[in-house]
Order: sequence, then structure tokens, then C-alpha cells
Amino acid sequence: MENYPSMALSGYLRPYMSEFRIVAVRGSLDESVHHLSAVVVGADGRRVAHTGDPELFTFWRSASKPFQLLPLVEDGGVGRFGLDDEMLALACGSHNAEPAHRAVGARWLAAVGLEESQLSCGGHPSLWAAQAETMVREGVVPTPLWSNCSGKHAGLLALAKLHGWPTEGYEAIEHPVQNRVAKAVAEYTQVPQDQLVWAVDGCTAAAVALPLSGMATAYAALGAGVTPALAHIRDAMMAYPLMVAGSERIDTVLMRAWPGRVVAKIGAEGVFSAALPTLGVGLTLKIHDGDMRCAGYALIALLEQITAHLDPAGDWPIDDLIRWQSPLIRNTRGVVTGLFQARGTLHFA
Repeated sequence: MENYPSMALSGYLRPYMSEFRIVAVRGSLDESVHHLSAVVVGADGRRVAHTGDPELFTFWRSASKPFQLLPLVEDGGVGRFGLDDEMLALACGSHNAEPAHRAVGARWLAAVGLEESQLSCGGHPSLWAAQAETMVREGVVPTPLWSNCSGKHAGLLALAKLHGWPTEGYEAIEHPVQNRVAKAVAEYTQVPQDQLVWAVDGCTAAAVALPLSGMATAYAALGAGVTPALAHIRDAMMAYPLMVAGSERIDTVLMRAWPGRVVAKIGAEGVFSAALPTLGVGLTLKIHDGDMRCAGYALIALLEQITAHLDPAGDWPIDDLIRWQSPLIRNTRGVVTGLFQARGTLHFA
């Protein structure tokens, strides 16, 4: 694997106007417009639908976590360390650091024989406002188990221990752990390994960039469970959606509202990947300006269009997702001052 300098990335994300967008409306005016690209791919690799640039080259960020965990499952780590499905779901998640998350993270460390100090992710305030406020009120100084990426890091360290590789520096791009992850990413995205671009994620681990179509292809394989390891990870995420995100988070809410029908994982800078196992498709979207609020709004809007086209007689959990289907803008007193609207349509093949 090669660590490309940031200068090498110039030109990959080409700003332009796309037909699908999330618009913030205040009063009678469109105040902000957030354009996006997205692609939907079938389990056979066929492009089903797209909007914007389906080959947009960008970082997968935390939406790649199931495929960072995959080598450990493929190589026999579940049996070796006695890992359960709740632990696997946490390793795929970007969690809120709620008590349940920290407890499962501690079980990860105990199962593999690790110390919290070995996690390179560091600590940070919770991604959930209510938990973050509790941390401030109680004077909590977050340690690595509070990191939203603690499960991923436990999984990467476990992979190092499984193969007898050094645990020191496991997060670095040149480490054998990351080389093994790169092989898995290349295999399931169908992007040659030498065409993947690497940098450093917010949690210190290696972050991969590739076309949106490759990300969607991998999620189609995840949804279809094309290997026993992928099926195991998919089922763990669907069985324990709280571990994938947490209270009031769209990943968790969506998987609970539509059990067995969707696997969803957000990534930083406006990336979202999802699989629809019963429809046999995977998708990935990218909000061009990286707006994280709009990533969830866009995902729900796209899923509505996908299901309407591919499964018009199917159920869609409208009531549970109203916060993301018709998102309101409120002022500091809670008064509604505007709303977000999804505008545009997917182009189906």
C-alpha cells in the first residue's frame, strides 16, 4: 500500500451542479443547496440507478467499517477469540459511547487480551448530543473506549494478534493489518488494489478512497451475503442496530424500523452506504460539500425512490422516519423556521 500525499487528491472531487440535491428552505427562499452523487448497484455488479457522478472518487470513511472487520471474520478470528455478534456490530459502528457501547467495547478488549491504552483512536465527546451533555455535566474525560471507532480499532488489533503481527502501529497504512484490509476492500469493491488511494482517517487509522460505484458494489455483496463471512457481518449489524450507531441516530433508527430489509452505515463528510438484502442492491451516496445532516436526509429520499421503483407493493416505515423524511429547521426557542427538501430523481437503468 502506498500513502499518497494530500496534493495527489486534487481534482478527484470535481464540484458541479447535480440534479439531485437537498435544499434548506427558510421562509420563501432556498437558503442553501447541497448537491450529491449516488449510485445503486445490483449483486451481479450491474448498475441499477444513479444520480450525479456514479464514479465520483472520494473517501469511504466509516462506511467502510464492515470491510475493515471482514478479514478478521474470514481468517477465523470469531472462533479464535470467542467473539459474539454484538461485538461484531460494534466493530462496524460509529457509536454514541452510550453505556451499552462502552460495555461491549470492554468485552472486546477482554476477549482478545488487550488493554484500552493499545487502542490508537483516542477519546472524544459523544456523537449524540444528549450523551455529550452528560459527559460535560459529569466532568468525563473521554478515553479510547469512548471513541465512536473503538470497536473498529479492537477488531484491527485482534487481526494483528490473530496473525502474530505486531500490535504496535496497527493503524498505520504500511502495517500488515492495513495491507490485509486493502486486499479485502479491493476484492469486494472490484477496484484493483493499486488504484485505491489511502490517507489517514479522523481516528488515526488508514482511510481508503475509491469510486462510489465500488463502494455500492461492496454493499450489494454484503446485503446478498455472497460469502459466509459477509453474511455473518450483515446479520450481526441487523441484529444489533444499536451497536452500529445508537440512540436517535439514523443508521440505528432505520434498521430498527425496517428489520431485515436494510443495512446502513454512515461515514464522515457526507458519505452513506446501505444494502437492501431483499431487493438485491447496494448503494452509496456522497454529499458534495460534506454536510452530515443532509447525508441522512438524502439516504431516506433515495431509499424511498428505490423501493417505489423496485418494490412498489412493499412496505416503507414512514412514521418511524418522519424526522428524516420531512426534516424541520427550528430556532433556539424550538419554533419551526424552515425545512429541508429532497429534490430530484434517480435515473434507473
